[in-house]
Amino acid sequence: MKKPKALDSHKPVTEGKRSVVRRRKPKCIYSQAEIREIFRRFSVQRPEPKGELEHVNAFTLLVAVVLSAQATDAGVNKATRALFQAADTPEKMRDLGEAQVGEYIRTIGLWRNKAKNVIALSEALIRDHGGEVPDDRDALTALPGVGRKTANVVLNMAFGHHTMAVDTHIFRIGNRIGLAPGKTPDEVERELVRVIPDEYMLHAHHWLILHGRYVCKARKPDCPLCVIADICKSAEKTSDFPAPLVPIAPLQTAALDASQ
Repeated sequence: MKKPKALDSHKPVTEGKRSVVRRRKPKCIYSQAEIREIFRRFSVQRPEPKGELEHVNAFTLLVAVVLSAQATDAGVNKATRALFQAADTPEKMRDLGEAQVGEYIRTIGLWRNKAKNVIALSEALIRDHGGEVPDDRDALTALPGVGRKTANVVLNMAFGHHTMAVDTHIFRIGNRIGLAPGKTPDEVERELVRVIPDEYMLHAHHWLILHGRYVCKARKPDCPLCVIADICKSAEKTSDFPAPLVPIAPLQTAALDASQ
């Protein structure tokens, strides 16, 4: 008996009276050796990358990330410096109240809704977690105003998990250079987690964000500043010559952020 032929993933498949075209999801276009070299260079350029949101503990990190939605890190930092001096625990934040929190963060977009979420998540942490930020994605995403991206940032920065928080920078890079093509942040996240070598996963989130913020920018990539220009396979790139591979001090990136 002959075995049936395997279906071509690009040919229509009849389901009843409908023809459905099954297409393969786009995958990373780099070899494992190329990916390893990309992140090796990022690790030389920024040996200890740090998030640019200012915080003093896991709780203030969580609040800062919640506030950063549709806002710049620099703008959030300006608002939270005074806020976190007044309240750096869920109990202190709850006691401030929504109106007072709103006064601290009114320079941030959507501040009214964010103030409400900050108080609600503070109350939830006190009620359900003894005032501690949980080391668990499901518990984090159950908090008001906390989505998967925010949870992944907290898990990575506060607890050292190898998570990938896909923001606009990472989503753009994943698709632009073909490292992790995807139509949604979740698709890009899954592909990045699949292809990035484990020894680079702890800092990969920050390397990609910083690369997108300062080099592979939204309007036009600044390819002469790119340390992976010779490896990059983007159709948008303007240079095949990598920038000098030298360490960048955190203060240099902070100064660049403040100037933008």
